[in-house]
Amino acid sequence: MHYSSKLSKYKSISHCFFNRLGGKSKGIYKSLNCGKGSSDSKNNINQNLKIACKKITSSYKKIILLNQIHSNKFHFFDKKNLNHNRKKIGDALITKEKKVIIGILTADCAPIFIYDKKLKIICALHAGWRGAYRGIVKKVINFLIKNGSESENLIAAIGPCISQKNYEIKSDFKTKFLRQNKINEIFFKKVKNKTYFSLNKYVYYQLKSLGLKKIDKIEKDTYTPKNNFFSARRSIHKKENDYGRNISIIMIN
Repeated sequence: MHYSSKLSKYKSISHCFFNRLGGKSKGIYKSLNCGKGSSDSKNNINQNLKIACKKITSSYKKIILLNQIHSNKFHFFDKKNLNHNRKKIGDALITKEKKVIIGILTADCAPIFIYDKKLKIICALHAGWRGAYRGIVKKVINFLIKNGSESENLIAAIGPCISQKNYEIKSDFKTKFLRQNKINEIFFKKVKNKTYFSLNKYVYYQLKSLGLKKIDKIEKDTYTPKNNFFSARRSIHKKENDYGRNISIIMIN
């Protein structure tokens, strides 16, 4: 389990970036696999979600998750449109409702939390390279600003994700990013004719460019086995036929 030092200062919220330890699943899903999109036992996944929710002293019945599609689509909900049973499609959740857990699942992508300390609004974002490239971060921040938030009141935390040294990419990937903005060159590194991309630096830069000054970046590489995270890329390299998902959750107390 990992926590943001910046978010932990606020007793009005609870949060956690979980690794794969402490759950009920077996085999390649061992042990805290919370991904309903995986082929793991549904019973194990539900047990794992209950364990995660209990860690922030809440109930499994209070959690809202997404059918994540690597998009820039987000959902804001309040009491009027709050529905725990209906799964939403998109890659970010925003709410100001108390005692409602919003969660993001990742397996190398970056989980991001944003908290408006004045308006008491929380956001949970799933940012893989596609979502980040398509502007999920900008869309969420712009929504907050449009609805009364001020950038100086926003605190962000970027959770564990794949590190640059383990994120090798092909040339057309870099070309795509440079076509979007020449400044994106700074997120790429060449080592022995191989090119590597830094996802968390790219996301950090986006948050900073949007006026946020309080940004936490948890430097834990999900690809490295000793860090005990699920990793899609590592599973592919090991020729496994599936992989578990790490969960990150946040709630207004």
